Amino acid sequence: MDPLIPFVSQCAERVEQVLGASLPAEEAEPRRMHQAMRYAVLGAGKRVRPTLVYAAGLATDVPWERLDAPAAALELIHAYSLVHDDMPALDDDDLRRGRPTCHRAFDEATALLAGDALQTLAFDVLARDRHSDSATRLRMVRELAQASGSLGMVGGQALDLASEGLELDLPALENIHRHKTGALIRASVRMAALTADDLAADRATALDDYATRIGLAFQVQDDLLDVEGETEIIGKAKGADAAHDKATYPSLLGLEKAHATAERLVDEAITALEHFDDGADPLRWIARYIIDRDR
Repeated sequence: MDPLIPFVSQCAERVEQVLGASLPAEEAEPRRMHQAMRYAVLGAGKRVRPTLVYAAGLATDVPWERLDAPAAALELIHAYSLVHDDMPALDDDDLRRGRPTCHRAFDEATALLAGDALQTLAFDVLARDRHSDSATRLRMVRELAQASGSLGMVGGQALDLASEGLELDLPALENIHRHKTGALIRASVRMAALTADDLAADRATALDDYATRIGLAFQVQDDLLDVEGETEIIGKAKGADAAHDKATYPSLLGLEKAHATAERLVDEAITALEHFDDGADPLRWIARYIIDRDR
């Protein structure tokens, strides 16, 4: 059996419990919005970002309980971003994670508000974390705010929208995806590192190098799946990028070079961990999974 499978299952089960306890109950008013929040977060998704938090914590000897809050907060931000990204004002998608998008399952206004509430809940989860001291909580809040805001994920989304129909060169495309996709993936590793006791600067830099590269590799693979994947497997409509006239790695480089780029990024990410012991093996497994996945 692939050793990553039980590790991912363990991480997913753990963060699911934390998320379930953090989200408002379905019967709490306003019920419809709380139902939409839980629909958007629970029971679906690859949980890549929480798994990265736990894996980076394992590599730096951080107890699991210190990692629960950042793992949950990152998944809440990711979930809110998907809810908003799928709405008619942006990508207008009907399918996400193999089921109707939040605004299709509920309605546009409810989905918009649910996304807003998920974003604010992420910071509440960090602020209430009783397993980290106040200084660490503040650093994690700032890290997540920067990664998810106008200089991170949201800024990347804005750049992506502005680029539709334009011919981009590779540096411009990489700049979009370092923000849109890479910022939260990088933050997953960086926030775990913030919880570590006396982490040496060179080890923190190595982890950051790893995260930067797998963040780009993740987007390259997403672009490839949009061309080569099947809707029933990837859980969203195939060919959406072409329909929106978006620049992608396959459209810019061709399929063969796009695959080669993803392989190179993963090799560089694994090399960045060369001075870590086998406690970093889950990070190495995740790097390979990112370009081997079919959804």
